[in-house]
Amino acid sequence: MKKALMTLIPIALLYILLFVLEQILPASSMLFVVLKKGAIYSLLAVSMNLLNGFTGLFSLGHAGFMLIGAYTYAILTIPLEARPSVYQYFDGGIIQFTLPVFVAIIASGIVTAVLAYLIGLPILRLKSDYLAIATLGFAEIIRAIFQWDKLGPVTNGSNLLRSFPIFKSVLFPFTVAGLCITLIVLLINSSYGRAFKAIRDDEIAAEAMGVNLAKHKQLAFTISSFFVGIGGALLAMYQTTVQAAPFRASMTYEILLIVVIGGMGSISGSCLSSFLFIACSEWWLRFLDRVTFIGSFKVPLLASGFRKVVFSVVIMIIVLFYRQGIMGTKEFSLDALYKFFEKRSIKKHKGEDLAE
Repeated sequence: MKKALMTLIPIALLYILLFVLEQILPASSMLFVVLKKGAIYSLLAVSMNLLNGFTGLFSLGHAGFMLIGAYTYAILTIPLEARPSVYQYFDGGIIQFTLPVFVAIIASGIVTAVLAYLIGLPILRLKSDYLAIATLGFAEIIRAIFQWDKLGPVTNGSNLLRSFPIFKSVLFPFTVAGLCITLIVLLINSSYGRAFKAIRDDEIAAEAMGVNLAKHKQLAFTISSFFVGIGGALLAMYQTTVQAAPFRASMTYEILLIVVIGGMGSISGSCLSSFLFIACSEWWLRFLDRVTFIGSFKVPLLASGFRKVVFSVVIMIIVLFYRQGIMGTKEFSLDALYKFFEKRSIKKHKGEDLAE
């Protein structure tokens, strides 16, 4: 009961805080941009960590699977009355039905997982750099296929998909991402998760202990892609429009960078670094892109693009001094925090008793 309360009370306080902030601050506040995008990137980073950090499969196909999830959600939720204007170059498209938001989000994960399973059948025979190159190539192929005019009646070709339902409250991405991350944590702590870690540490030893390498690699790849698809759906809702062009390899590298900064094999690290990454890149360092004058003196270097230079230097410093990431392989635990304060309290009472 104590552990349950220790978990539920902070979550309840977080939701209350978010609700209060939404009532106080304007909707355009940069804080909400960081919170919304940070929650989505947390899910994407944790799903990549499940594959790269916990299973040891170096995949760079995240952007392609995000694209599938985003397109699936958008295609299935565009209202019927809006389809003629969205698919104006393709006679209104061929899909003439609309699914509820939550059903479409789950469908995004399922479609992505099915395609990942089919893609994984041939490429998971590869290892290390060869697997990374193969997944990266498949991501680029997927992006090109979704822009193909022959599929225009479904994907709208290279044109924008729009008019689908979006979220306005920051509570929505927090709830969906939180539920998905909870499921990933439960998976990692299960027997399947222990098999994933065994494969990561030593494939030969894992196979000798009875772990089916092909089955578990395929399972990790498919499950990771399922949650990436849901993350892609959330990203589509955040961006309000969907187009294949932005889903380039650089988007995968951003997620991989977040995982490395947080710590390969740490869920807490991925979540923490996601919010730090978004806050630095989208908010805290924005002033570096503005030309600034002190009187008639122009401050040197401050100009468009300087923010990225400083951000790169900050990342290099973190990587140099925290080679295993911010958290390494450790996890933030409320139980450990409670025990820490409990020990401090006991020491304090002992000190008072000795003083008396």
